[in-house]
Amino acid sequence: MSDKPSVLIIDDERISRENLDYVLAKEGYKTRCAESGTLALDILAHETFDIVITDLRMDGHDGFAVLDRVKALSPMTEVIIITGYATVANAVDAMRKGAYSYVAKPFRIDEVRVVLSQALEKQMLKKEVTELKREANLREAPLLIGNSPKMALLKTTIRQIATTDCNVVVLGETGTGKELVARTLHRMSDRAAKRFLAFNCGALDENLLANELFGHEKEAFTGAGGLKKGLLESADGGSLFLDEIADMPMSMQIKLLRVLQERSIMRVGGTHEVSIDARIISAANRDLKQEVEVGTFRQDLFFRLNVITVHVPPLRERKEDIPLLCSHFINRFSTPQGKAITGLSSEALEILTEYSFPGNIRELENIIERAVALTTSAEIQSRDLPKDLRSFDFVRRGDQRGELMTLAENEKEYILWVLRQASDNKTRAAEILGIDRVSLWRKMRRYEIDAI
Repeated sequence: MSDKPSVLIIDDERISRENLDYVLAKEGYKTRCAESGTLALDILAHETFDIVITDLRMDGHDGFAVLDRVKALSPMTEVIIITGYATVANAVDAMRKGAYSYVAKPFRIDEVRVVLSQALEKQMLKKEVTELKREANLREAPLLIGNSPKMALLKTTIRQIATTDCNVVVLGETGTGKELVARTLHRMSDRAAKRFLAFNCGALDENLLANELFGHEKEAFTGAGGLKKGLLESADGGSLFLDEIADMPMSMQIKLLRVLQERSIMRVGGTHEVSIDARIISAANRDLKQEVEVGTFRQDLFFRLNVITVHVPPLRERKEDIPLLCSHFINRFSTPQGKAITGLSSEALEILTEYSFPGNIRELENIIERAVALTTSAEIQSRDLPKDLRSFDFVRRGDQRGELMTLAENEKEYILWVLRQASDNKTRAAEILGIDRVSLWRKMRRYEIDAI
């Protein structure tokens, strides 16, 4: 964008529009004009302006429609409404919807100059506050631990895309830290001051999923005693993280696609649209392109969600980060337990660095938490690690036939191992795996795992 402040002037009265355009352009503003709200909406879909000056009453889309669209697309843009039909009710409504000011026709050009200058000053202050918050959030952002080349690339990618405000798909195996990546993206974005909400798309059936995402109106169904805002509406101005997006039912995929296209939702039992402004960060542990090819995921939704893809590397591909991760988890778990553990013995660290970690960072975290609880030494010893880990029984099974195990085989064996450690307690096993019981049940059915 040019250093000159950009202004979009919308007015169906040609003389009024051209006069304002002439004066502002002469004073150094970068101006563009539209003779209708409909044309303005087309322009706003492709361009961003510092200030929008719009007439209120116009055929087709009026000034309020323009105001709503501007605030949905570019919250930092200030809107000034000018109209020959000034009323207190309209003024109040305009301010409530987010307009900076409301000017009655016929107006004096000096009055518009002052309002425009004040609006730009407010915008500059908002940008400064946003930048300060972003810098503070960078210092407080969730830790993405690791200095390996793949982690360095991941961190660089996050820095590059955090402020773009486009939808992002985070791909990675179970336990790699996809939600942590999403939270870091949010904390480094312009939306950092607003809410970050996370939701698992594979945890609920279609009806409950719709209720959670879209909310419901009062008495929309039995037991709906009052209005409930859904996650899409509650994340307004912030970010919504949709985990396990590949498990979303096809019927819900259609509804989500419409939300992304229209930037609005309709609550369950509702009759009117509600505008939303939430950045969608989705995640999957499967290749969404393959899901599209086999027909389990909509191609049009994939294109809407997958503006940018972020790949989170599995732990086995960045083993040089294991000592740092171990140190982090030891510090986290030893303090609450009143222990002063300085690290791991060389033997214990060697076992961990040789292990393939099918459960990735989440598995390492659980192993260290268990070791901290069991150890009686200043350092975690090899004896403090799980017996199965020390022997590598389940990950080395493939060696007996001279080949490596596939990822699916590794995941199946790891789930079986966790179920054994949890004495077949599905709730506890799901907690260890970092997934819900429904997702565990689905994986058990996929791999034909019976109760132990």
